[in-house]
Amino acid sequence: MADDALTFLIDADHGQFYLQDVEPYDAWMAAHAADPDLPPAGWTAEAVHVHRIGVEPHSIAVGTARDDLVEALIAVHASAPVVEPTAEHVVEADLAAPTGRLSVSSPGLDPEDGPSMTVPAGLWRARVSYVPSAPPGVETTGGPGDHFLYRLDLWPADRARGLVVLKQGPDPWC
Repeated sequence: MADDALTFLIDADHGQFYLQDVEPYDAWMAAHAADPDLPPAGWTAEAVHVHRIGVEPHSIAVGTARDDLVEALIAVHASAPVVEPTAEHVVEADLAAPTGRLSVSSPGLDPEDGPSMTVPAGLWRARVSYVPSAPPGVETTGGPGDHFLYRLDLWPADRARGLVVLKQGPDPWC
């Protein structure tokens, strides 16, 4: 069971939303945004078709099956939780959070206006699970794409481990 959890709906504008420690991320972007060798929001071809998440320092972009209102859950744990057995796709990455102030946003939602939570400052392991679900129970655009609960499990990490796909799902939205 999670020590702390946040469930929310977010407009996954352009089929994505972000979990970020905004202040250090913005500082990193100020120094690196013009670098032509860095893909926007970490969206390499492999990230789009295999990982389904884009990773940058202090930020994870979660690719969604719908460009629509989606349901998400962030759960904070003391140690690595059990992998969600019903998840269709599961991937893990590191998230450095030096301020511990995590914000959720999307291309159409400013971080100050999105959900947020505070965790102890430091390095976190983030597991993103794509759990098949019903529509979120509110009116959506009704566009194409499967409905998922985007579950982000976080726990303290003692060292960086890089990105790992634990369960590869089909490629329904590419």
